[in-house]
Amino acid sequence: MATVTFDMATRMFPGATRPAVDRLDLNIEDGEFLVLVGPSGCGKSTSLRMLAGLEFVNGGKIFIGDRDVTRLAPKERDIAMVFQNYALYPHMTVAENMGFALKIANVPKEERARRVQEAARLLDMEDLLERKPAAMSGGQRQRVAMGRAIVREPKVFLMDEPLSNLDAKLRVSTRTQIAALQARLGITTVYVTHDQVEAMTMGDRVAVMKDGILQQVDTPLRLYEAPANVFVAGFIGSPAMNLFTVDLVPDGARLGDEVLPMSREILAAAHSRGLSQATYGVRPESFQPGDGQGLSVAVTLVEALGSDAYMYGAIGGDGGQNVVARVDPKRPPRKGETVRLMPTAEEVYVFDVKTGDRLGAGPPS
Repeated sequence: MATVTFDMATRMFPGATRPAVDRLDLNIEDGEFLVLVGPSGCGKSTSLRMLAGLEFVNGGKIFIGDRDVTRLAPKERDIAMVFQNYALYPHMTVAENMGFALKIANVPKEERARRVQEAARLLDMEDLLERKPAAMSGGQRQRVAMGRAIVREPKVFLMDEPLSNLDAKLRVSTRTQIAALQARLGITTVYVTHDQVEAMTMGDRVAVMKDGILQQVDTPLRLYEAPANVFVAGFIGSPAMNLFTVDLVPDGARLGDEVLPMSREILAAAHSRGLSQATYGVRPESFQPGDGQGLSVAVTLVEALGSDAYMYGAIGGDGGQNVVARVDPKRPPRKGETVRLMPTAEEVYVFDVKTGDRLGAGPPS
């Protein structure tokens, strides 16, 4: 096992106008499960491929443990990678697929068999060892790909969207299995996904990327409670945070004809920067019934999810800014109804409209 360090690592593709990964500084602890997440094109897969040795590093360095691997070939890095498409050999059995890399490395037959059996036991697939990939489900093939990585006993696991080919129900169960397996093995793991729910439920820490730049790295709860900027705030959370551009006034934030609450600390921070406008963020669960005050919202859709319900609507009717709020699942509003919503002042986020940075220190209290 080992730590992983990206030291100002940069990847610039030929002909590109900006780096795909721009001076990535990231330390991953020994045995940690770190998830790289972000929208398509943010540089997360390129970062993983740089670590694997599949992409050239134009600037900076990459370390596995104390060893500089920046210029080492993939086979010299002691890593194992699980790809999106599993890349199984169709003519081989499960056991042969799992042990193939060991065979190429001239590992003795008895040792290969031991490692394959041990991995199969961990993955609860001992009865599948003689099957071929064509006779298996997507979830089973994914476990074979995991087993092929496990038998190599690497210092680092690299996983590039391994669940994207599975259906929604199977993704939920499989991500739980992967997280539990990684915790049991204790092998440092770097996992790439575009799905923020997947990231939040699997990672010890989550690194959020945008346009090749690391935006924030922290525990899932800290990312949710204390986003560093407006991008992280809007990306992390499902449903997403409501974000409005507001005018700042002495007693709060003006949106249309309504003045919305802000804490004194945040209002002072905004005024100290000389801001006349800001981006005002409210999580769906941070709205309360307005009792004649607050935002007037025309309801366009209600999602009844059993224990939860979410209301979608537009401020001031059709053509207004969209808003989503969690509502009482036992007494949700009706489609077409107009309701009043008031943000809870202590749970409001405010961001610099120019830089996107969050105003105020620490999470809302």
